[in-house]
Amino acid sequence: MSQTISWDDFEKVDIRTGTVIAAEAFPQARKPAYKLVIDFGPEIGEKKSSAQITVHYTPETLVGRQVMAVVNFPPRQIGPFMSEVLTLGFADDNGDIVLASIDKTVPNGARLM
Repeated sequence: MSQTISWDDFEKVDIRTGTVIAAEAFPQARKPAYKLVIDFGPEIGEKKSSAQITVHYTPETLVGRQVMAVVNFPPRQIGPFMSEVLTLGFADDNGDIVLASIDKTVPNGARLM
């Protein structure tokens, strides 16, 4: 378990929902990954993310899917691609990433409470 944090610390992490509107292979990444474009609604807009989720997902199964992402990290250069948000997931027994999911549709841009 990680170090205990305060509620104020938790509130600093801005986790929002968005819908994947584009997904494609990212062959220049060191580890297999996809380049995603995620729509976070009118307040945040569309953001790009690199995600190492190639074992459990294909670009076709990602488009239209709602995901959760941290939207207030600074952008990170990953090879020739600028990743603007961190798409969230959990490692399975083999270390492959499974997306954190939402079981009902919510508005794009909704914040984790």
